[in-house]
Amino acid sequence: QVQLVESGGGLVQAGGSLRLSCAASGRTFSYYAMGWFRQAPGKEREFVAAISVSGGNTNYANSAKGRFTISRDNAKNTVYLQMNSLKPEDTAVYYCAARLGEVAYTGYNYWGQGTQVTVSS
Repeated sequence: QVQLVESGGGLVQAGGSLRLSCAASGRTFSYYAMGWFRQAPGKEREFVAAISVSGGNTNYANSAKGRFTISRDNAKNTVYLQMNSLKPEDTAVYYCAARLGEVAYTGYNYWGQGTQVTVSS
């Protein structure tokens, strides 16, 4: 079991920045690829970004490329999502997730409770 707790969400104006954090506990963090997903009201949850066990491989949704950066600190059991140039359409609950194996868009077994990000226009 891996327990995940997100933090860092909040209200920000369009064009602003936020950094989300996800702290992991339980089984060895460095065994897990990590991902960030989001769900806006009335929409399905969607992939945002993912990072490999070592941190050397990352994937991004087209909507996140060039604006968001995923990173991890295995010594701190934490994964981050730096979000810049935020837009109102980025408003959503953001979730971090973990999966054994390689970085991927799907197949995540463990999920956090989510953190709300609201971007005002």
